[in-house]
Amino acid sequence: MMQGLYVITDGSTGDVLLDKVEQALRGGAALVQYRDKSMDATRRGQEAAALRDLCHHYHALFIVNDDVVLAKTVQADGVHVGRDDSALRAARDYLGKSTLIGVSCYNRLALALDAAAQGADYIAFGSFFPSPTKPDAPRATLELLQQARQQLALPICAIGGITLDNAPSLLANGADMLAVITDVFNSSDIVQQATRYQALAHTVP
Repeated sequence: MMQGLYVITDGSTGDVLLDKVEQALRGGAALVQYRDKSMDATRRGQEAAALRDLCHHYHALFIVNDDVVLAKTVQADGVHVGRDDSALRAARDYLGKSTLIGVSCYNRLALALDAAAQGADYIAFGSFFPSPTKPDAPRATLELLQQARQQLALPICAIGGITLDNAPSLLANGADMLAVITDVFNSSDIVQQATRYQALAHTVP
């Protein structure tokens, strides 16, 4: 189900990573994206396989960032690509029709329309607010969300500096998923924080 809280891993590794993600899943996170840009292929493979199993135990979707080979190797539910990552068409050719493919469209509706035409399963816009993870990211607007919602039938993910305070405005303007890193994984109670996000996603029309 592509709706609600979509957590993206925060760079933690090993048991710390698995513990944090499991807490988010216990709180109801609907999707987990494994984002690790390191070159440690062995560790990444082990972590991705463990996270896939964890996500499936909690009936959540497991997405790999930017690595179609890793996604296929561990039989992830999907892969997320961006402007500088693997091309959507190449990812589809490699992974097949059953694998979910999400595409970063930044603050550009044209990219989203093109991704939809090429067969993307969901699209992501951002950054909507100042983000500690990507401080120089292009800034997306609520108007962009509204326009995308009117023109696209695909699930829409919002990302960038999202908090419980600003999340309702994103949901009210068309976002289906809230991609969060810092405000969940830096919380003193990850389970409770994830629960709050998931509840919010199901109360805002």
